[in-house]
Amino acid sequence: MAQIVNDFTVNIATANGTGSQSANLILLNSMFEMGVSVSGKNLFPSNISGLPTWFIIRASDAGYQAPGDNTHIQIVMNKDTWMADVEKAESGTIIIYNQDVKLPIERDDCTVLGMPMTKMARSINPKLARLMANMYYVGGLAEILGIDSEAIHSAVTQQFKGKEKAIELNMQAIGEGRTFARENWDCNIAHVVEAREKNPNTYLIDGNEATALGCIFGGVNMLSWYPITPSSSLAESIIGWIPKIRTGDDGGATCAVIQAEDELAAAGMVIGAGWAGGRGMTCTSGPGISLMSEFIGLAYFAEVPGVIWDVNRVGPSTGLPTRTQQADLTLLYEASHGDTQHIVLIPGTVDECFEYGWKAFDYAERFQTLVFGFSDLDLGMNQWVTAGFEYPELPLDRGKVLRTQKELDAIENFGRYRDVDGDGIPYRTLPGSGLEPILYRGTGHDEDGVYSEDPAVYHATVSRLKRKIDGARDLLPAPIIRNEEERQIGIVYYGSVENSIKEIDDILEATGIKVSTCRVRALPYHSEVEKFVEEHEQIVVLEVNRDGQLYGILRKEMPTDLLNKMYCVAFSDGMPPRAQVYVDMILETLGVTQEVKA
Repeated sequence: MAQIVNDFTVNIATANGTGSQSANLILLNSMFEMGVSVSGKNLFPSNISGLPTWFIIRASDAGYQAPGDNTHIQIVMNKDTWMADVEKAESGTIIIYNQDVKLPIERDDCTVLGMPMTKMARSINPKLARLMANMYYVGGLAEILGIDSEAIHSAVTQQFKGKEKAIELNMQAIGEGRTFARENWDCNIAHVVEAREKNPNTYLIDGNEATALGCIFGGVNMLSWYPITPSSSLAESIIGWIPKIRTGDDGGATCAVIQAEDELAAAGMVIGAGWAGGRGMTCTSGPGISLMSEFIGLAYFAEVPGVIWDVNRVGPSTGLPTRTQQADLTLLYEASHGDTQHIVLIPGTVDECFEYGWKAFDYAERFQTLVFGFSDLDLGMNQWVTAGFEYPELPLDRGKVLRTQKELDAIENFGRYRDVDGDGIPYRTLPGSGLEPILYRGTGHDEDGVYSEDPAVYHATVSRLKRKIDGARDLLPAPIIRNEEERQIGIVYYGSVENSIKEIDDILEATGIKVSTCRVRALPYHSEVEKFVEEHEQIVVLEVNRDGQLYGILRKEMPTDLLNKMYCVAFSDGMPPRAQVYVDMILETLGVTQEVKA
């Protein structure tokens, strides 16, 4: 049988709270240690321990990181989803199962491999058998795929840092699993793992922790937060890192952390920190943004800097709290009532999560407004490869802050909301400086900050705010464009679709369709996005939502002569974007026949 090297997908079906996450991460990290391009997707329940969970591992020498359209190896451990997991397996799938569950697997068209995992675990430690049973599928899978023993040991050591007894017991279980597979699984497996040269400076990190580190290095002074999946680990990462890298000369923390009573209070604290001259932030998801809406409008109209990170989960309402989506984009861009428009930073990699973590504060202070970071559960809670982060540019951009009387006197006809420089951005003073004025207003106000209901004054104020945010357009991160010559079709996308776009591109090229791509990294969108649209005869906008939210924004803001060339391809089912799903929709949208596809 011809070997298929580093090109397979494993789906591991277990129950939440059984210790399977440790086993799954050991598999993921052991292949990463061997230099294999590998990615993992954790699909976990939103409520209580014991409910079904799946972990998808994809190895791909081509660097594909989407979940994969086919499962090659199915591990079955959970009796509650047993029948469904077995039935979903395609013909030819390798099914590895725990024989102690004592449920049937009637699939003559699949390679079925059983192991008494719970019984074997009890022989090592009866009390921990439920948790350790998972290590036996690690051992069995490592044996048939050829995962290096040293890489397994390194991954186990990393997973159970400093817990020598746990390392010893789990390595014993994995070793017994390998031996059982070698002695009892008499089969030819096509898929194998083959080591590749590994960059020693690379490591795995999830997007939320990368963002947290960026925020810390960007000088966050105050974190207010209220727990909500999938953003909680962003706050928890900041809390975990502060004692290590953000302490003062006296050993005390240099960043205040407040767990607020609700999302409204968290947003209010961000405004308080920004008004006082600090760098304040909170993190949440769509439901939290909805609750923060009134404070968001206050920050916009009163021109108070602050940062809010939205790690998108599936809505509306409670929706699917532990699944991924890109459906908060328009919510952020025009959050709150009335005419509003906000800066939105949209990372597509963990490196950009770190970068935008610190840049968000610079933009917030430069433009005196709330800045949103827009991530999602897939990017935020799964692990991705990085070669390390680039330290923030110094000095940090604190914007138009007047700190001395001399600076204030140098501004002719100073007023808190007067546009002195013609860029829509006024100068500000800070409380405690002894300089006036420091009053900020959420009601109608003139250029001096004095209350006003004059129609002309109001119109001038909101027009200036519009000009201010629009002026940020080409100062925000430019799009990443992969523009090939003589390609008539362009794909515009954003965020974590980055992790599927290479595979989408390759599949389309195999059908004879060559495309250029443009990844939007911020709103308001950069002028290069419009230029990209102009240069192509057809534009397809890819999104992980139902309604095509970026597509709608582009159609609203671009010149009318460009609108007829744009097509929407939007899809959302809670899963990370799968390449073939989007390819099929693109081909259908462009009117490409199945015969051409073949």
